[in-house]
Amino acid sequence: MEPQNPVPPRGRGIYLLPNLFTTGGLFAGFFAIIAASQGRYGAACIAIFVAGVLDGIDGRVARLTNTQSEFGVQYDSLADLVSFGMAPALVMYHWALMSMKLDGVTLGKVGWLAAFLYAACAALRLARFNSQVGLVDKRWFVGLASPAAAGLMASFVWTCHELGFVGEELRYVALAVTVVAGLLMVSRLRYNSFKGSGSGPKAERVPFVALPIAVGALIALWVDPPKTLLAVAAVYALSGPVLWFWRRHDAGRVESA
Repeated sequence: MEPQNPVPPRGRGIYLLPNLFTTGGLFAGFFAIIAASQGRYGAACIAIFVAGVLDGIDGRVARLTNTQSEFGVQYDSLADLVSFGMAPALVMYHWALMSMKLDGVTLGKVGWLAAFLYAACAALRLARFNSQVGLVDKRWFVGLASPAAAGLMASFVWTCHELGFVGEELRYVALAVTVVAGLLMVSRLRYNSFKGSGSGPKAERVPFVALPIAVGALIALWVDPPKTLLAVAAVYALSGPVLWFWRRHDAGRVESA
């Protein structure tokens, strides 16, 4: 006997709204690469931050509208690789790392290899994140998140460019920033994700003190965007090593007590 209400087959279509934001982030990352190749470094860095904003929106839109899908997850990851892997690496390469060839053929290769290292670390970071979803404490990121690493790279270039520095002058500093940002992404250091440990609306709650801090950050962002973004990105990137050292120090004191 056939069932009275057979379950209709699930459609093969995709959800437009969240994937539209993901496409916007992908476009911003692609635009950043084109702008950097034309020497428009300020526009390239702004585009990377636009991609970061859109990346934060698409997942929330999917959850609010109940339009999550495996397609959206995979598409978002591929878009992130362009926006937060390839784009920051190529922006830094065109701005400064390309000038490493002025110090010889070998160092010229080191410049583009450092850019590749960053892009490869971003790919590895995204692959590890996707494979560990649901297995790790959502309050923490294992390794520096790729949007945060991209923010560090972009804000460094943007700030130095706004201050009148030429990438050629800071090529060794740029090399260090690129390598460190890449290695932090694939490290085992823990970074605060600013998410709750539960599920549902309560998981998105933050302490009240976060509100005035956010207001102050928005005011500083309005006054001087590149320097504010660089300060925030640098402090967050350093928070992982600082927390690791603090935990090691506390563990050593407990063992010696």
